[in-house]
Amino acid sequence: MIRIGNLCAVILALLSPAVAMAEAGGEAGMNPMGQIIFFAGFILIFYFLIWRPQSKRAKEHKNLVTSLDKGDEVVTGGGLTGKITKVTDDFIVLQIADNVEVKVQKSAVASALPKGTLKDI
Repeated sequence: MIRIGNLCAVILALLSPAVAMAEAGGEAGMNPMGQIIFFAGFILIFYFLIWRPQSKRAKEHKNLVTSLDKGDEVVTGGGLTGKITKVTDDFIVLQIADNVEVKVQKSAVASALPKGTLKDI
């Protein structure tokens, strides 16, 4: 994976000659083919550094939310840990202590814990 610092260094190295030529009174801009390549490079950078990882995380979270079942141990985005006692379409009922249950939206679940984790906490 390309580090962002290295990527910035490469972009600056590519831009430096163009800036020097413009300051020296040379050509005012890149030729059309250079502009297309430069634009395509930005699209690739955007795709691999931002869009692709975000869509992968969203897909994993969607799979997690759809696979929630009674008896699973989970952690919510707010940090609550508990065991699922009831599952509906949009909500789950989470048992966070003896005789203490909380309704939580399914989308608030951050991760599923391995079975028996709550006993160790």
